[in-house]
Amino acid sequence: MVMQADDASLLEQFREPSARPRVFSLIAEKYSRKLYWHIRRLVVDHDDANDVLQNTLIRAWNGLPMFRSDARLYTWLYRIATNECLNFLEQQRRKMALSIDDMPERMTEKLQSEPGFDSARLEWRIQMAIQQLPEKQKLVFNLRYFDEMPYEEMSRVLGTSVGALKASYHHAVRKVEKFILEAD
Repeated sequence: MVMQADDASLLEQFREPSARPRVFSLIAEKYSRKLYWHIRRLVVDHDDANDVLQNTLIRAWNGLPMFRSDARLYTWLYRIATNECLNFLEQQRRKMALSIDDMPERMTEKLQSEPGFDSARLEWRIQMAIQQLPEKQKLVFNLRYFDEMPYEEMSRVLGTSVGALKASYHHAVRKVEKFILEAD
């Protein structure tokens, strides 16, 4: 079993140009799974999530030499992944000539086409409810509910105040609950 190095140690090792590919592989190995699921919950489709993850890792590779360590590596990577998701979703919306209001319906269709989809299962109903949320609420709900990210960390990732994040999460929870209760 490979021992997980702490971020400070990895960043220190990354400063040595000859070690960068090896160290970046360790960073990618350490965070790819968490990033993938964060991305997947936003873009829904497995192939799209893999594409967005690859773009995230490319941006991280290109930006890591300038990383100042004023944020945690995890926070910085989540911010990149979140921005890549939002860019991807915007490109999808433009490509399909959809209004922002039509995106929840399109994402629900993608979710329903997933292998194993069963609308009677609670996990799928939760995912369908999440797809109905406005983009910001969806993002906040996913970070808090699935990733259990503290509001302070979320604030750094999203560049939004803690109070605004708490309000967004509260509204998102109410909408998800309402969707699930009405689906019964």
